Amino acid sequence: MKDEHRVLAFAAANRPRFIEELRAFIRFPSVSAQSKHAGDIRKCARWLANQLRHAGLDRVKVVPTEGSPVVYAEWLRAPGSPTVLIYGHYDVVPPEPLSEWKSPPFQPVVRGKDLFGRGACDDKGQLFCHVKALEALLETQRALPVNVKCLFEGEEEINSPNLATFVERNRRALSADVAVMSDTRFLAPGRPAIAYALRGKLIAELEVRGPGHELHCGNFGGAIHNPLQALCRILATLHDRQGHIAIPGFYNRVRRWSQAERNYMAHTGPSDRDILTDAGAEKAWGEPGYSEYERTTIRPALSINGVVGGYQGDGAKAVIPATAVAKLDFRLVPDQQPREIERLLRQHIACVTPPTVRSTVRILAAAPAALVDRRDRALRSAAFAYRKSFGVSPVLLRSGGTIPVTHTFQRVLGVPTVLMGFALPEDRIHAPNEKFHLPNFFRGIQTCVWFLRAVASEPKRAAFQRAQLAIP
Repeated sequence: MKDEHRVLAFAAANRPRFIEELRAFIRFPSVSAQSKHAGDIRKCARWLANQLRHAGLDRVKVVPTEGSPVVYAEWLRAPGSPTVLIYGHYDVVPPEPLSEWKSPPFQPVVRGKDLFGRGACDDKGQLFCHVKALEALLETQRALPVNVKCLFEGEEEINSPNLATFVERNRRALSADVAVMSDTRFLAPGRPAIAYALRGKLIAELEVRGPGHELHCGNFGGAIHNPLQALCRILATLHDRQGHIAIPGFYNRVRRWSQAERNYMAHTGPSDRDILTDAGAEKAWGEPGYSEYERTTIRPALSINGVVGGYQGDGAKAVIPATAVAKLDFRLVPDQQPREIERLLRQHIACVTPPTVRSTVRILAAAPAALVDRRDRALRSAAFAYRKSFGVSPVLLRSGGTIPVTHTFQRVLGVPTVLMGFALPEDRIHAPNEKFHLPNFFRGIQTCVWFLRAVASEPKRAAFQRAQLAIP
């Protein structure tokens, strides 16, 4: 225990420096969705690589891809010990609308016990917990209890278009016994959670085209079908009045879960009231017969993320637009395959598009669902780490979100991914005034230390490689 005390004491003594370094990390506007920030992405990657070198890792590299670079580092001086692959992402979502921020999104500030800034929680702060845990171990022990490989990407917020190819090309170099990432959240303050399931997704763009150019609606209104009106008509066919997705065949492969699994979810998961409170909503909506937690995890969903068409400026402009576009976000559950859902979507859109306009479906991203056995020893190692640092056992939760790399690690590397997050529900991920609760940052570092210790005490490969097992 003396060694652990030295490691944790180092982390505690360096908290002010760690906060300042995290603020420097957040200052990079590493917005992967906006090409104007490509230079900021590269600068951020180099800065992160320097942090890993300072922490004491070996073979630190900034590896170019067809998009944003990957930051890689390793420490492989523990022969016979398990290898842990640590994943995170240093890119962030756009900060808009800027008018809703209380302080500039890339000028991070501490207010009370929270650090505010875009990426503070998703995922720079959570990623940094692992970096600082490695630094604390190497600074005080000159060694790690396990072998470690770090893989930090800059495109997660645009659905990781180049990461799967990178992992496939480097599968031998990235081989590991277990992967871990911190990009998820607690059930509630003081109630840590480990996510054991993620939904998949299919992101599509639907464009409806009409006349070759904008038309004066006084001259042509009532005679030419408005593409924006036609788009709204098409979108209205995607759900029925009860909230079911109305695309024929969509539910054919949706897995039915046992009553025992649903009872477990009801016992461990958030209540309907908790979810409505987190959303700032008064009334629920969705498929009848399911709780809000079930609707957001074991049931698929379709969200319309945006609709664009016609004049968007101040005042009026009397036009019929030439085109209209909608962004569609499908969240898929185990056994649903993105390619099959794409086929069903295209068939449905073709059937419901009026003959007076033309429609086009473009697929922007796709990822299957991911599932890890709740009994996996790697999850037990994470549970031990949470108990040591937070004083309570974590709950095991399903997540309605999607992290594409989890399926990639299962498919290509054959390893499960431990989703060991430190965000709070109120940390406003992807929203204005995003924040990271600093007590969770400090305890998150401790948790990462204890996790590596716990993995080191487990038998090697056979104990960890149980990827994508069905839950009874």
